[in-house]
Amino acid sequence: MKKVNGSSKHLAKRALSILAFVLVLAIACGIGALVLARSLDQAPQSRPSGQQSESGGTEFTVEAGESSGGIAMRLEREKLIRSALFFRLWLRISGTESALQAGHYLIEPGATSGQIIRQLADGKQLLVQLRIPEGITLTRIAELAEEAGVASAKDILTLAVDPAFALELGLPKGAGLEGYLYPDTYFLPKASGANVALSLMVSTFRTKLSQAIPESVGLPAEELHKKVILASIVEREYRLPEEAPRMASVFLNRLKIGMALQSCATVVYVITQRLGKPHPSRLFDRDLEIPDPFNTYRQPGLPPAPIANPGLVALSAVFRPESSRYLYFRLVDEASGRHYFSETLDEHIRAGSLSVKPGSP
Repeated sequence: MKKVNGSSKHLAKRALSILAFVLVLAIACGIGALVLARSLDQAPQSRPSGQQSESGGTEFTVEAGESSGGIAMRLEREKLIRSALFFRLWLRISGTESALQAGHYLIEPGATSGQIIRQLADGKQLLVQLRIPEGITLTRIAELAEEAGVASAKDILTLAVDPAFALELGLPKGAGLEGYLYPDTYFLPKASGANVALSLMVSTFRTKLSQAIPESVGLPAEELHKKVILASIVEREYRLPEEAPRMASVFLNRLKIGMALQSCATVVYVITQRLGKPHPSRLFDRDLEIPDPFNTYRQPGLPPAPIANPGLVALSAVFRPESSRYLYFRLVDEASGRHYFSETLDEHIRAGSLSVKPGSP
């Protein structure tokens, strides 16, 4: 009987020893697996082979429809992660295998696999700055978009004059986007494309206009278009913001009596945008006679479309013009940009003697 009890105690001790060994082994394996996982999660020590940004990060593009396996392999090949297999395993465990979003990303130096997965799943793309100054034309906007890496100039120019696209954005039938591309500083995903960039500019135009000029809300598209056309002319004519509403009144007074607008800005538009010639240093009488529907020296009324993309100063001036009887204005101080406004042609001619050249006392 005692012998049996002794054997039982021995077996029990042996079982406890085995269990303890198993537990120690399990803990050791767990710790080892954790150490291995942490090691594989870290960024490679070797320098990434992809395109480097000024900040030191690496640009990485996820193509539309690209598989998670393909993304993982490229990340490893470009030395942004240590193991494509570990990356894919993490994707499966975290349930983000199908959540990676197409786009252009900036992978920061030292980013772990987990951080890269979160970045790609959240769609936190590389943003580039696109600054649109007031009064520039569609052609220049296209150039700036290409320089910023947002879209090619060709794509911008093609889509911006597509009547179907303009209708989608709620613009008048037959209109282009010139005039509705709001001057502002935009931050867009790199290579986001013409559709995204142009849609954002038009949307910003509507938002800014409705906030600053509530009476513009609900205005028929055709009526709004006329105001945008006139605002684009005011934009290219005014130098001092306080004079913009007075300039708008001059053009509106002329329209009321059927008098030609005779805007030099429209002639410059014809020369540079319609004829593709360099910007003139001055206009001659022969320029005022160029046969073109945008030449408001020859054609009565408004030109067919905006000649630039106006900002809020010019838009506000057209919606809220100064009440006046002026029909003329002349630049009399080139340094300050000050104009002289007249009601009669004789007074306008006499104002020529008031002109102050740069450097004059």
